Amino acid sequence: MFLFYGFSGSIDFQNMLDNLKQNKLQIFIAVIVILCFALIRSFETKLFYDPFLNYFKDDFKDLPYPKFNGLKLFFGLFFRYFLNSALSLLLIYTLFQNQDIFKFSLIVYSFFIVLLLVAFFVILEYFPNANWLLFYVRRFIIQPILVLLFIPGFYYQLQSSKK
Repeated sequence: MFLFYGFSGSIDFQNMLDNLKQNKLQIFIAVIVILCFALIRSFETKLFYDPFLNYFKDDFKDLPYPKFNGLKLFFGLFFRYFLNSALSLLLIYTLFQNQDIFKFSLIVYSFFIVLLLVAFFVILEYFPNANWLLFYVRRFIIQPILVLLFIPGFYYQLQSSKK
């Protein structure tokens, strides 16, 4: 058995390899989910109606909001959030295989879609100079940011509950 001694003790590489072999399906699903995130990002202009894609690529600080169809924008943002959320929930369930974590995540994702879409359209309608605020609210809608917060948080929670 080969051990690597680092800053925080030793790492048992044989044990790590055994764990990888046992969890092939979970690793495969996680890789597929990450590739799906990349595909959504790659084809965002073809999949979703979002005139703010080009708007936020420019120096938008002093520009007025672009013209948009509110209903199409709502459904485009909702569809993108739904796809990212479904993939995020699949990734969370694959990694942790815990019903309570999955249910909690589902509730949080459901709460945030309502909150973020309402905030997005309120900013659009009533705050024409809140470009940066709109930028960040939109970013939470269109990118899977919550999963980046949840995975280490749930991992830490599970590790600390084992002690």
